[in-house]
Amino acid sequence: MTPLFQQIITYALLPTLALTGGGLLALFIRFGLQARSAILHFAAGVVFSVVAVEILPDVVRLHDPLRTVVGFGMGIGLMLLIRRLTERPGEVSPGDGVTNSATVPIGKSVPSFSVAFLLAIGVDIFIDGLLLGIGFAAGAKEGILLALALGVEVLSLGLATATSLSEANIPCQRIIGLLLGLSTLFFASTVGGATLLHNLPETGLDILLSFGLAALLFLVTEELLVEAHEGPEKPWLTATFFAGFLLFLILGMVA
Repeated sequence: MTPLFQQIITYALLPTLALTGGGLLALFIRFGLQARSAILHFAAGVVFSVVAVEILPDVVRLHDPLRTVVGFGMGIGLMLLIRRLTERPGEVSPGDGVTNSATVPIGKSVPSFSVAFLLAIGVDIFIDGLLLGIGFAAGAKEGILLALALGVEVLSLGLATATSLSEANIPCQRIIGLLLGLSTLFFASTVGGATLLHNLPETGLDILLSFGLAALLFLVTEELLVEAHEGPEKPWLTATFFAGFLLFLILGMVA
């Protein structure tokens, strides 16, 4: 095992542990409605910043409109299809504001969790791992700084994911299993990004990044922010979105 590969594994563990730790923290500390909204706003700001700082510039640099359209269309099409297929009769997409009284008993709330939300998180984690692996392939310094920045992002995602799952009355053991699965996915995609995708042709990279771009935008606009707006809005809650965006923007500049 080369020293660089050992370094990749070491720093890949930082975001991996942050993701798991953030999720476990949300399981053992019951956040109120405003705290949950703040976590979701912050996570949305960080993910949106990842799109603007890390992914979009690379898509523009590759400058292939046709493949960008193909990758973006595949990403948004898949997320919409997943949402459509995973909705049960009487279940309402977030933000619809209407429930089917024939299938939802009076006094029972419709769970906010959706499979589309979890899969969008999974795509985000997968793309983040690839970016970290490619960052280490470009240079050790870039990889280390990117690992620190992604650690902040996945920490907030772990908090948001576990909070949403617990609000949907998902059993704790299943939530922990899902968190471990997401953490494993991040670690595996980091190693894959540093090895297998280092020599990936720009054609494939453009489609992959465009696919991730669409999935992350879907995650922010249709899942995180929709859930964050379920309760009363206050200015400081909205400000957490911009705080998350600014934090990752600064970390991206340093990296």
